[in-house]
Amino acid sequence: MNIWDTDHECLSRDELEQLQLERLQAIVNRVYKNVTHYRKIFNASGIVAEEIRSLSDLTRLPFTTKEDLRVNYPYGMFAVPLREVVRIHSSSGTTSKPIVMGYTKNDIKNWSNLAARVMTAAGVTRDDVVQITFRYGLFTGAFGVHYGAETIGASVIPMSTGNTDKQIMIMQDYKTTALVSTSSYAIALADRVEQLGIDPKSLSLKTGLFGGEPWSEKMRDEIETRLFLSATDNYVISEVLGPGVAGECSHKKGMHLNEDHFIPEIIHPATGEVLPAGSEGELVLTSLTREAFPMIRYRTGDMTSLDYTPCECGRTMVRMKKITRRSDDMLIIRGVNVHPSQIEDALFSIAQGETPYQIVVERIGAMDTVKIVIEVTDKIFSLELQKQRSFPEAVKKRIGSVIGIDVDVRLVEANSLARRDGRIASVLDKRDI
Repeated sequence: MNIWDTDHECLSRDELEQLQLERLQAIVNRVYKNVTHYRKIFNASGIVAEEIRSLSDLTRLPFTTKEDLRVNYPYGMFAVPLREVVRIHSSSGTTSKPIVMGYTKNDIKNWSNLAARVMTAAGVTRDDVVQITFRYGLFTGAFGVHYGAETIGASVIPMSTGNTDKQIMIMQDYKTTALVSTSSYAIALADRVEQLGIDPKSLSLKTGLFGGEPWSEKMRDEIETRLFLSATDNYVISEVLGPGVAGECSHKKGMHLNEDHFIPEIIHPATGEVLPAGSEGELVLTSLTREAFPMIRYRTGDMTSLDYTPCECGRTMVRMKKITRRSDDMLIIRGVNVHPSQIEDALFSIAQGETPYQIVVERIGAMDTVKIVIEVTDKIFSLELQKQRSFPEAVKKRIGSVIGIDVDVRLVEANSLARRDGRIASVLDKRDI
């Protein structure tokens, strides 16, 4: 089995922990000196950087949250002058100001090599033709995989999103061997291949790297059966890096997390207590080598567990379980992070007040769908007839513009939504993940 960086991916646990400690001590000193946010919270907590003498001391450091990143918008969390930043990415910023991530030239080099590790583990080689269907832009996904594939020496087709028929034409004509997409889009491609009467065995596909949304083993089986490729899961988190944090090998028994660059912890999402190995909880990551945008104990909000037992592939890095749920109320829909509060705020502004509603998420065929079910209150009923008729469309447009996803809007009778203890569940997620 191919391993991109055997010197690091196959380190003994003792060697790995020694390297982690050295890098942790260096990064803690760097953020204290160069990032005002960390200097303030270290001082407030009585933390002296030089007193971090073991990996167990990591738990003395405070968590970093998404709110910390938003408060320090745009460059407050950077640990280098802007002149040393060669690339800037950001989140969508649909709820407020976006989270801005910076990369130095060395960060890009590390990013490329870590993505190459993940892609090699999945089976990509320099002989592959890699078709990337992630959106190119401020999102890190497409660029990270692009860098990794080029570092390996593979040929890259930067198709970006959409235009399914053209994706398939390119797949046929350019002899694509590795597909990069969300799992739901892979199934959409399989559906269209079938509709066009194309024999999927006539395609050159061998490998699929899927990420950006939770997906089940049932979906893996369907993708592999219908597209005749090996489907692997990958963990992408832009705040820490992007693609390259973790990914599955061909044994598909968890995603190998690159521990020489990131220290993972599993915590209880409510108490923050660090849980023992094997426990399920919220994933916390500390970046050890990021120069421009280092993260100390970043709360990802993703629920998983860690497996430290050896893998048959020979890699010694810990394996993290598939992400299937969040510790907060965030929904991941078609690779887009959606907070119910975004929808509630948009609905409030159109209805000019509180309105009973429910967000219903379903997977119809390959694609996730979002339906906003709204009870017709006296406030809505009292609107003049023209406004009543245009109300659903106005809600649809406002919510679509906020979250970046088309939604359906349905009005129902007052008091028809199920209630428990007098309350409506704001989200009804019917997807089988």
